[in-house]
Amino acid sequence: MEEDDIYSGYNDYNPTFDSEELENDADFQQAVRTSHGRRPPARVPMASSMGRPMTGAVQDGAARPMTAVRAAGYTSSLTRGSTFDPLGQSKGPAPPLEAKNEDTPEEKIKILEKKVNDLIEESCMAQSIGALQLALEKAKEAGRKERTLVRQREQSGNADHINLDLTYSVLLNLANQYANNEMYPEALNSYQVIVKNKMFSNAGRLKVNMANIYVKQKNYPKAIKFYRMALDQISNAHKEMRIKIMQNIGVVFVRMGQYSDAITSFEHIMSESPNIKTGFNLILCYYAIGDRERMKKAFQKLISVPLGIDDEDKYIPSNDDTTSNMVIEAIKNDKLHQMERDLKVLAEKYIMTAAKLIAPAIETSFATGFDWCVDMVKSSQYVELANDLEINKAITYLRQKDFNQAVETLKTFEKKDSRVKSAAATNLSFLYFLEKDFDQADRYADLAMNADRYNPAALINKGNTVFVKQEYEKAAEFYKEALRNDSSCTEALYNLGLTYKKLNRLEEALDCFLKLHAILRNSAQVMYQLADLYPTDQKCDISYVFVNLLEDPQQAIEWLMQVISVTPTDPQVLAKLGELYDGEGDKSQAFQHYYESFRYYPSNIDVIEWLGAYYIETQFCEKAIQYFERATLIQPTQVKWQLMVASCYRRSGLRFLVRLCTDMGLKEVQEYATKLKKVEKMKEIREQRVKSGREGSARGRREGREGSAGSADSSHSSNSTKGERLSAKMRSLPGSNEPYEASSPKEIDASYVDPLGPQMERPKTGLKRRVEDDNFADEELGDDLLPE
Repeated sequence: MEEDDIYSGYNDYNPTFDSEELENDADFQQAVRTSHGRRPPARVPMASSMGRPMTGAVQDGAARPMTAVRAAGYTSSLTRGSTFDPLGQSKGPAPPLEAKNEDTPEEKIKILEKKVNDLIEESCMAQSIGALQLALEKAKEAGRKERTLVRQREQSGNADHINLDLTYSVLLNLANQYANNEMYPEALNSYQVIVKNKMFSNAGRLKVNMANIYVKQKNYPKAIKFYRMALDQISNAHKEMRIKIMQNIGVVFVRMGQYSDAITSFEHIMSESPNIKTGFNLILCYYAIGDRERMKKAFQKLISVPLGIDDEDKYIPSNDDTTSNMVIEAIKNDKLHQMERDLKVLAEKYIMTAAKLIAPAIETSFATGFDWCVDMVKSSQYVELANDLEINKAITYLRQKDFNQAVETLKTFEKKDSRVKSAAATNLSFLYFLEKDFDQADRYADLAMNADRYNPAALINKGNTVFVKQEYEKAAEFYKEALRNDSSCTEALYNLGLTYKKLNRLEEALDCFLKLHAILRNSAQVMYQLADLYPTDQKCDISYVFVNLLEDPQQAIEWLMQVISVTPTDPQVLAKLGELYDGEGDKSQAFQHYYESFRYYPSNIDVIEWLGAYYIETQFCEKAIQYFERATLIQPTQVKWQLMVASCYRRSGLRFLVRLCTDMGLKEVQEYATKLKKVEKMKEIREQRVKSGREGSARGRREGREGSAGSADSSHSSNSTKGERLSAKMRSLPGSNEPYEASSPKEIDASYVDPLGPQMERPKTGLKRRVEDDNFADEELGDDLLPE
């Protein structure tokens, strides 16, 4: 007996219920869209069935059989004459949907829980865009909402259903935001709440975060403690995380100066999972303790660290398929390849730095040590780096000012490949240019350009050799070509600006230096060149590259003030500022900048002469003396400086004598001050009476001062030897012949006839009484009453 097929009938279906072809049925679509084909429902006799009325639908005059399945959303009872309208053609009201009840405790809890999650997400997004304060506020709000959520669950009797993951997320985010805002005590408290809660699994690893905060606070012992606690709570399955923690421990030991402990951590990492950074740190530790042999071994480990980069070029473009080539180029520049290139550049940087560091320490000389490093690199995966190390060796010779060795080292690359040859020839060209051997500089610049025409440094060197020949148009073309090859080449842009200044194309020069200033915001040289484009004076100074005709001294002053903000001790810039302010008539600002320039560089004759003339003009001749004496030391063969000093002494007279006595603490200061006051009063009276006898009165005042000084010396012969030396010095001052004066180029008539006749001798009693009654007789003269 043949068994029945248990799957029989599954493939049988009634074609009446096949709705797949209804879209293509024109009659059906016409019936749906319009009232075409509809007929009024026929009345059928009603019969009771289970107490429910039976309805019938009419289609083509026949009654539709009743089914037991109700359509969703429709009532079971239809009024008489109503039609079945599944497509909503009738205009009657749609049945209402069942509304959610948001007042129940469960719905409130769900809404609040969603709000907490949204706040956490907003906090993280704010942190990602750098809005740290907003991120912290959102994190705090999420914490408040989460505590409200927990209380509602407890009140509803669902305390067992508390969402621990949500609580953990809220606390962790809050702690992170505290740390990002450098609120370290609050961050540590938040982390501590998580770590102490036994309900949070794997929370112990957060002690790494706490240790990081202690490192920022420079609490290194506690940071070590927490790193080790985190290390104990992380299983060996998480090898990468354990390695990173051990790296942190080693770095903290280095900061503490405990190199032996740091070496232990780094050696363990290099044996378990070697990486470039750890290998470099290990070399630094060996260098710090001065272990030569272990430095060599660590360097060998460093160059043998696998980078995990496949150097084989799998994507070779074809000459036929353009689309394929575009895809290959896109793959070569994707993020993975960029990451690999960055890793290789970092590895080469560490190897170069390590070689330069240990080369002088591992052997008896720098050259021998560097050669050892080069040999090691040649036998490693960084073969291409050996040539760069050789060039770096030559540059190190340059820093040691051993130019001959540098040249010899660079000349060995003339037969190397084009890239290395171009780099070596570029350095040689620059060396010869500095030595002003422009022919050799030009030769090697051509060699560098022939080896690599796209080398901007080679083009700059070629432009420089043309510049010194005053072929400025050709130099500008080389600088422009260098900029086309590398738009960020600041040297080419700077030199192009200088070339335009030489060609008197001032607007183009200004444009170059403004672009350069946008790149190098704090470059004093660039700002000085911008200032040098604006001075109004036409005097050409050898210290300045060019003086132009834009005639805007205020703009020049503004740029020079920016230069001073970067290099406040540059005496040349300060002197230039003083010159500009002097030209504008602002003597006080000019004096301030000239004085600062003299303070930083007291050997500039122009500055010294200006300061001396300023003090003479303001009638402080005694202060001008120190500047002219400085000029005498700098230019001892120039007679005019001695004449200036003598003129200052002559102009100082009794005022200078009072100042000297005050500085030396002599007792005669009171008498000289009294005489000075009398002389000043007499001068005022004579100037009022006789305006035409100024030249003669000047001589009378000089003779009166000399007589007063002589009488004072005779009456105080028993005083200190300092007073005697001072009197002798004053008597030796030139009296009859007027010395050279900077402010008065005319000859002065030394003859004198007092228009008032000889002065009458006053009674001694009256003189004595006047002296006794004088304010200066019984008290010292204060500095505020003396001339400055």
